[in-house]
This record gives sequence, structure tokens and C-alpha cells, in this order.
Amino acid sequence: MKLEDDVVKSVTNRLRRAEGQLAGVIRMLESGRDCKDVVTQLAAVSRALDRAGFAVIASGLTQCASNGEQGEMDREQLEKLFLSLA
Repeated sequence: MKLEDDVVKSVTNRLRRAEGQLAGVIRMLESGRDCKDVVTQLAAVSRALDRAGFAVIASGLTQCASNGEQGEMDREQLEKLFLSLA
């Protein structure tokens, strides 16, 4: 299954933001920031990564449904991918 260009662009942008957030978390740790602040930012990075994963999976499900076919990935594989993010 190949993702549509707009999905790739959206997910890539989301991952770049998460990359920046993660770099910020590293800087926070190195500068001795409060644990609460670090954990809050880590949670934000985690949510961003989850959303990127969900977008990829949702796109795959949409493609399968709109094509009326299962494509390269069957339902079990898609379910396994989805649950890996849960």
C-alpha cells in the first residue's frame, strides 16, 4: 500500500514537529529542568507520534475500503499495526 501524497506530507510535518519537541526535551534534561515539565513535554511527543501512526493506519484503512479490496495488507495485519500504537 502506498500512502497518498497529502497523507505523507501531513505525517511528515507532524513527525518533524515531534522531532523538534524531542530535541527540546533533551535540552530540558541537560539543563536540569523540573521533572514535571520534562514529563509534560514527553507526553506531548508521545501523543504526536501516536497521531502520526494513527494517520498512517487510517489512510491504509481508507484506501482498502475505497478500493473494495484488501490490498497488500489484510485486516489482521492492519489490526496488529493499530493495536501496536495503543
